[in-house]
Amino acid sequence: MSTLTLTRRRGLAAAGWLGPVARRLGSGLAVLWAAATAAYVSLLLVPGDTVDVLIGDGLDTPERRAQIVAEWGLDRSALHQYGDYLARLFHGDLGRSYILQRGVGDVLASQIGPTVRLALAAALIGTVLALALALATAGRRTWLGGLAGLSELVAVSVPPFLIGILLLAVFSFTLGWFPVSGDQGLVSLVLPAVALSLPICGVLGQVLREGLERALEEPFAVTARSRGITEWRLVARHALRHALLPAVTLTGWFTGTLLSGAIIVEAVFGRPGLGQVTLAAVTGKDMPVVMAVVLLSALVYVTVSTIVDLTYLAIDPRLRSSR
Repeated sequence: MSTLTLTRRRGLAAAGWLGPVARRLGSGLAVLWAAATAAYVSLLLVPGDTVDVLIGDGLDTPERRAQIVAEWGLDRSALHQYGDYLARLFHGDLGRSYILQRGVGDVLASQIGPTVRLALAAALIGTVLALALALATAGRRTWLGGLAGLSELVAVSVPPFLIGILLLAVFSFTLGWFPVSGDQGLVSLVLPAVALSLPICGVLGQVLREGLERALEEPFAVTARSRGITEWRLVARHALRHALLPAVTLTGWFTGTLLSGAIIVEAVFGRPGLGQVTLAAVTGKDMPVVMAVVLLSALVYVTVSTIVDLTYLAIDPRLRSSR
């Protein structure tokens, strides 16, 4: 193959990516703008004066009120206020918590680490368990497959906070293997991560097994069997790749489950993190923090779904021309 032909093919491949990438980035920015606007509108819709809403349960003094009016531009027109709000967000300024007397960005930055560790541990445990169950039971109409299906159904049906309470009762209160609450290193991460991972394992395991079983009925599987390949190698080396596409599609739901579940699980296990910050902000009527959590959730969701969508295009190149 000549250098010119190779260069031309690489150019066509790069051009095939431009459209999907531009559309995905554009839709991601639109979602972020909609989330920011919704958060701002929710602030205006809360009954009462906007200054009272922003102060929340914090210290109410004339100096504090003047500070809020100046920072939010409340003495200007509504359009200017909205424009200033978007401009501050564009520069990374999430505002100030008038209850905690700290910048909202600092509050979130100090608590995001424990939540990220919990979410990553739960994602790893849920993915590994789902993959192991699917590989062990796909295509096998035995009691083991039925037991795996029943276990996945139970894992999906039971909420994470109830799983967390059961795990605490057995492994912390009764056996004393794990600490009851707090963040005391890796050992205190096990039970919260398991509680958060089981619903993910249930859904992902079902999708992977159904995908594997469909792939095992495809013509390529019949051809591979005729060549004498073992069933295990057929599943692990050939069918698994075909089952990954629907599983990858679930990653958006996966992210939402981790974000919402982390808030509850952190409260059950008394762990620091964004969940505790969100609960404290809601109960203390700390609107700047609540609005920032909404925006952060939207940003994480958009980032992950964009990466997943582009991964999807990389796995199946035919989709680049169809989108």
